[in-house]
Amino acid sequence: MYITKNAELINIDSDFDKAVQQAKKLYLEGSVFIYPTDTIYGFGANPFNGEAVKRIGEIKQREHGKMYILLINSIETLLKYIEIKSENHLDFLLSIWPNPVSVVLSLNSKTSDILGTETAAFRIPNHRFCVKLTSELQMPLISTSVNRSNQPPMVDPSVIVDEFSSETDAIFYSDKKCYYEASTLIDLSDSVPKLLREGKIKFEDILEKFKNS
Repeated sequence: MYITKNAELINIDSDFDKAVQQAKKLYLEGSVFIYPTDTIYGFGANPFNGEAVKRIGEIKQREHGKMYILLINSIETLLKYIEIKSENHLDFLLSIWPNPVSVVLSLNSKTSDILGTETAAFRIPNHRFCVKLTSELQMPLISTSVNRSNQPPMVDPSVIVDEFSSETDAIFYSDKKCYYEASTLIDLSDSVPKLLREGKIKFEDILEKFKNS
């Protein structure tokens, strides 16, 4: 297990731009941090940094090999990493994002070789801090719930600090309300969306957008 002295606590409402730059620096250094999203608080790191990915898995006590949702800032950034099966799929993604809907997509060969998997889940979040950070990075950002494996996600910053401040490098938090529901997760690696987990956005509404795209 990785132990830090104590995570730096950063209120993103106090100095938003400085908080974004601190998170960017941590990402590029291969650190692990916690941050608010448009759903629940998440562990964040660079998905292409093997040590950082391994560290999150050990903190969460999660079985090796499970992939994490990746936040991105735009469709343009997404296209660097995936293979789009049809223009219809692209129109569909444009219609549902930014929103708490995570979509499993087929990776291109270069990204697949690096990550060791053929697919990954992506989302353009509807959250100011996440959008600004991913725009600065122009790269995917890991987002996985703040909890130990098989335990409910933690959404109260004070509880998160008590549990994880000795194992992470920084905890970014907000005084604003955190949404308590995970993203809806669908699989679009084939021709038609498949529901993997229903969250805040209902699957029937997503299917309606797919039919109209």
